[in-house]
Amino acid sequence: SQVHGKNLYLAFVAAESPLGPTAEERVLQREAACGASSPAQGGQEQVCSPQDEEPQEVQHSRSEVPDAAEGLGNWLRFHFGLFGSIRANEFSRANKADKRGDWKDPVPRLVLHFESGGFLVFYNCRMHWCSSPRADSSSDILSVEFHRGRALDALRAPNPICYTLLDQRYFSGLGNIIKNEILYLAKVHPLTHGSLLALSDLEHLLDCAIRFSSDWLHSKLHGKQLRPQIYQKEQCPLGHAVMKETLGPSDGFKRLTWWCPQCQPVVL
Repeated sequence: SQVHGKNLYLAFVAAESPLGPTAEERVLQREAACGASSPAQGGQEQVCSPQDEEPQEVQHSRSEVPDAAEGLGNWLRFHFGLFGSIRANEFSRANKADKRGDWKDPVPRLVLHFESGGFLVFYNCRMHWCSSPRADSSSDILSVEFHRGRALDALRAPNPICYTLLDQRYFSGLGNIIKNEILYLAKVHPLTHGSLLALSDLEHLLDCAIRFSSDWLHSKLHGKQLRPQIYQKEQCPLGHAVMKETLGPSDGFKRLTWWCPQCQPVVL
């Protein structure tokens, strides 16, 4: 398995036994690939919704499902977007309109069962087969292989800095909440062009991105909540009124952005 941002890659390989997988294992493999409906624990069904697949990927039909006994290299990619989720050894218990993926889309897309008796349930995610993980670990800001120089080159472009930070080619896994928080921590206006900032300012912004993302991850792992300072706030920590606007490139995706005009002055 590999994780890159909001993408999880699972490799399905041949069983080590010279006889290959059992008949039961073959059924589970085909159900995992096709999303074939079958009774699952808790009264749920195993379902894969093909309409949410990315159009540029060639999808396998039911008769073309990769067989784990045929060889290595069958990777299944899960993309979780804003609301996707995984539950381990239990099904959804959501019963109200929060933003959890298992409420937005309460029918599992896939259930994977293991020999140990445990199982994983995937909600509200897109899935497709690929020959190998497509993501470049050098763009993952929490990876030991993160390419800091390439990220700084991207930040130096003559584009609004808030657009560049969401470019997953250079900042894999850096999302809208992180974008808002680190711009506030670095005291950078979201529409400031990166080419107008000193290299030391860009270095500081990148340090804020790595530190905040790491702190957020460790807080999640320990069941704690890292409270944002600017995201969805009406006032910044210093009591100034916060601005909110939907920002993004004219030909791209636009996201709500919060900033403090006093703490983050615009650079002309």
